[in-house]
Amino acid sequence: MELRVLNYFLAVAKNENITKAAEELNLTQPTLSRQIAELEEELGAALLVRGKRRTQLTEAGLFLKIRAEEITSLANKTVEQFAHADEMVEGDVYIGCGETEGMREVARAIAPLHRSCPRLRVHLTSGNEELVTDQLQKGILDFGLLCCSAPPVEYTYRQIAHEDVWGLYLQQSNPLAQKAGISAADLMKEPLIVSRQAMAAKDFDHWLGRRAEELRVVSTYNLVFNSRFFVEQGFGSILSFAGLIAVESQSRTGLLFRPLVPELRSRNYLIWKKGQVFSRAGRLVMACFNAAFS
Repeated sequence: MELRVLNYFLAVAKNENITKAAEELNLTQPTLSRQIAELEEELGAALLVRGKRRTQLTEAGLFLKIRAEEITSLANKTVEQFAHADEMVEGDVYIGCGETEGMREVARAIAPLHRSCPRLRVHLTSGNEELVTDQLQKGILDFGLLCCSAPPVEYTYRQIAHEDVWGLYLQQSNPLAQKAGISAADLMKEPLIVSRQAMAAKDFDHWLGRRAEELRVVSTYNLVFNSRFFVEQGFGSILSFAGLIAVESQSRTGLLFRPLVPELRSRNYLIWKKGQVFSRAGRLVMACFNAAFS
């Protein structure tokens, strides 16, 4: 399987039309069709459903699209790093992170390096813990920022100063808005929009004094931003970190935030693979992190 052919396949997937993809790639339509057919033969699976006006991906095609994007991303990253191998002040660093104000500390740590090396580029990927650790293992990311209750000992890690405070984002009309804090008993009665990652990690079991599966969950999220619209429409209240959604004092969303009581916090850990071989830019950034968070 050649990288060139994977790029051809991704062009077809993006355009949903072989003729348009061929034009974009400066190939003839028969040449591109032959390359895709040879790829299907090599993999032993049909990748496309060819229609008169639209070409769609099969289930196998959808799987290959995910893998091809990962492979081409890693290949592009490698080329970029080699292109700047002899330049101390230029290069690319890739950081994955969840939604947390802890990223402010990460940005503060590398700001002096940015000022002294303005051609060093930092690329951010937002996602939950599963996505960040998966892309770290595959070499797509250099560093990750995780919010969790215990140190991720399978990685090299540095704990940063910020801790996230858990609470509820809720409508002003919700009776719980009259309270200064939300108790476990309050939470058990409320329809909730929750993080899939937090539920899977059992973060709330100890705080609740019972299994988190007993909560009344009406919706789940991967990243919290869009779930606020469900609160506005009366689906329920969001269980998440303070500071991630604008509340009434900051906007016209009509939402309020109330912390959990007793307080529940999550720590933030900056991580990278043990034994990771960094580019020169990556080593400079790692040095900043070690200095800031040692």
